[in-house]
Amino acid sequence: MGSGAPVSGPASPGTPAQPVLVTGGGGFLGRAIVERLLARSLPVHVFSRRSFPDLVAKGVTCVQGDLGDAEAVGKAVAGCGAVFHVAALAGAWGKREVFERTNVTGTENVIAACQRHGVPKLLFTSSPSVISGTEFEDHEGVDESHPYPSEYLADYPRTKALAERAVLAANSPQLATVALRPHLIVGPGDPHLLPRVISQARAGKLRIVGEGKNTVALTNVANAAEAHLLAFDRLAPGAACAGKAYFIAQEEPVELWTWINTILEGLGVPTIKKQISYRAAFRLGSTLETLWRWFRLAGEPPMTRFVATQLATSHWFDLSAARRDLGYAPAKLPMSQVNARLFAYYLEGAGKALLA
Repeated sequence: MGSGAPVSGPASPGTPAQPVLVTGGGGFLGRAIVERLLARSLPVHVFSRRSFPDLVAKGVTCVQGDLGDAEAVGKAVAGCGAVFHVAALAGAWGKREVFERTNVTGTENVIAACQRHGVPKLLFTSSPSVISGTEFEDHEGVDESHPYPSEYLADYPRTKALAERAVLAANSPQLATVALRPHLIVGPGDPHLLPRVISQARAGKLRIVGEGKNTVALTNVANAAEAHLLAFDRLAPGAACAGKAYFIAQEEPVELWTWINTILEGLGVPTIKKQISYRAAFRLGSTLETLWRWFRLAGEPPMTRFVATQLATSHWFDLSAARRDLGYAPAKLPMSQVNARLFAYYLEGAGKALLA
């Protein structure tokens, strides 16, 4: 989609001259960042494929366009004082060229536009999957010194790693950059993770992969958004966080399958009891990927090698760097409160419709 005319809401008196741009500002995390910027009375622009009337009503300027369109990106970035690049194509399956256009070319377009228009701050939403390669490897308490792998099992982590490296390499005295790696974002309004788990559990399609004892980190959307605002406040040329990546997550990792079953049981959804070994799941994923490619089947395979590996391994992280350089304090919203908010949302709030 090409660039469209900005759609603006009512102007606020005393608004600063330079707005903050959030790519993907209508999404789950992007919207949480937008809300926090608005709470600071900052002018906010959102760049996305579509407009969001509810955000427009709050005074947000929505600019429609495609990340792969350098001209549209440049127009959106021009005049901004900072850019949160949150938009990305996520998923374990899809066309390689679409992942490349959105995640790599799109990010390169954002970087080039920031450099061309003199934007001093670029904050990039990355993913811990950038360190997940082709090996069966537990990431337990690893920090940001863990290297990128040479190969990946899916195009999403591969292209996010390329994008992250480009953002960090662009750090300079003129453009300060930082990358944040929130892991498995959950919370009220999540359109992806838990709704999919609930749907597959109800349909009897979900299996525990591996021994079921793997430990993972989650990130409440409020903590993920707060980490971005903390980085926004501290980011400047020569700052401790400039040119670096940071893992973002909850303080307390959870045993993945125990946590999933606790949530399902609390919501009255059948828990997951059936298991499949990691090796069997990985082989199945490999076979299904081949079939989907050969016959160009629509949708996503029920299992892929990347998903099998993610569901069977442990991945939680040392948050020391984010605490030190960003002032990140995930303990302010512990897992007990995260779970309580999820139950309230699905049992009493807007999420009730998903259980109907």
